[in-house]
Amino acid sequence: MLSAFERMVALRYLRARREEGLISIIALFSLIGIALGVATLIVVLAVMNGVRGELIKSIIGLEGHVSVYAEGAAIQHYDDLAKNIMTVPGVKVALPKVEGQIMASYKGQATGAMVIAYPNDDLKQKELLINRIVEGDVGALARGEGVIIGKRMAEKMGLRLGDDITLISPEGRSTVAGIVPRVKAYKVVGIFSIGMFAYDNGMILMPFSEAQVYFKLRDQGGDGVSSIEVMADDAQNAPVIANHVAAMLGQGYRVYDWKSSNNQIFQAVIVQRNVMFLILMLIILVASFNIVSSLIMLVREKGRDVAVLRTMGASHTSIMRIFIACGASVGVIGTLLGVALGLLVAFNTENIQLWLESMMGHRLFADELYFLSHLPSKVDGSEVVIVVIMALLLSFLATIYPARRAAKLDPAEALRYE
Repeated sequence: MLSAFERMVALRYLRARREEGLISIIALFSLIGIALGVATLIVVLAVMNGVRGELIKSIIGLEGHVSVYAEGAAIQHYDDLAKNIMTVPGVKVALPKVEGQIMASYKGQATGAMVIAYPNDDLKQKELLINRIVEGDVGALARGEGVIIGKRMAEKMGLRLGDDITLISPEGRSTVAGIVPRVKAYKVVGIFSIGMFAYDNGMILMPFSEAQVYFKLRDQGGDGVSSIEVMADDAQNAPVIANHVAAMLGQGYRVYDWKSSNNQIFQAVIVQRNVMFLILMLIILVASFNIVSSLIMLVREKGRDVAVLRTMGASHTSIMRIFIACGASVGVIGTLLGVALGLLVAFNTENIQLWLESMMGHRLFADELYFLSHLPSKVDGSEVVIVVIMALLLSFLATIYPARRAAKLDPAEALRYE
């Protein structure tokens, strides 16, 4: 703790006189550098957390927590298998699912897509999907009247409700001329917008029974599905549940959890986050070096004052505290300003994005490149605390060398020519 005398001297040294203007300018730049570094670090971490959260929510909402596949074939007797999976502790629901890669075509335009289908009774469990239908009605899908496509696909191909989209599957029928792809046209009865480009641009929702026929899962009297999609009570327990399901099913099945299936995406986000953290910490480190330079200049300027204080009885520790207080105050004020600015931006990223886009006349956040159609942000209080501690620690460490140099100043040498 600082004494009243030390606080008074430190405050006087912070109020630079005209001949000490350069010192105050360097200290000001140090304060601004720390504030900008802390603010930028908070915003970047919040955005990276938001992106990761949106990816997890979208992937889990559409692909489930755990997926079960049969080895090299369709899953038969899927209702009984789903009931058995439901007995595993932590499993909330198990949904039969048909999925397959196709090519979608309309008026000479073609694009690859993934077709998915769920039984009508289970479709209501996919809240992320049915709650994002912006045009049409999910009831038309349940009645088998057509398919529902993503908004980006509709915009890219010029499709509207009522138009017929042609789906081409490589799993065709054998003829004397070879394999003939399966081609069939379906009416567009709905359009969804999830907000994730990969899904909005490349996913089609088809009636369950029609998908079974289209992907030849009912050939020769069969009644199969591509996989069983499992939803858990807690998404973080998916790896444990996947192990239990795999042990229960035994040989002949492949079980994947959402973390392992999308490991590359989340690892890329984590690596980017860590790299950005290190790069932005360098901004704070550079600002801390500015504190060192400003304090060294202040020590040289105040050498005579320090000598007088020493002759009047001020201790080495007292002199150190005075200069530490001068430098640390710059770090504390800069950190507080940075936290305020960073939180202000982090809580308003979408509004700032929309304002900048309206000012510049074009999109700043292309969902074709970043998977998402908006810029999410999620502030983690623990990360803000870590940033504050790191900034204050660097600011404090930057004051030690100049303060020790001031404390070691010899009064006789400083006053010799006075």
